[in-house]
Amino acid sequence: MQKLVVDEKCIGCGACCAIDSEHFDFDNNLGTSIVISQENLDTEPVKEAIDACPVGAIYIAEAECENCPNCTCQKEEHKEVDNTEAENTDEILATA
Repeated sequence: MQKLVVDEKCIGCGACCAIDSEHFDFDNNLGTSIVISQENLDTEPVKEAIDACPVGAIYIAEAECENCPNCTCQKEEHKEVDNTEAENTDEILATA
């Protein structure tokens, strides 16, 4: 399963939102961009938004571990965890 991710490096420039409003929105409370859709990740606007991010905070992850809803197992402390999809991602996201 692929997942579009905006990670903690996001500086809130809004470039991704301007390029691809189908997948990104700006969260005024967080001061950063957020992913609003996981559909149609192979579109040109998604690729353009990833390329336009000045800090490399946007990428498509191949799998998600069960440690946290945003983890893509690139964090040192999560590398030993099995990279399987959480059984119920909606429940995990609701508790985050």
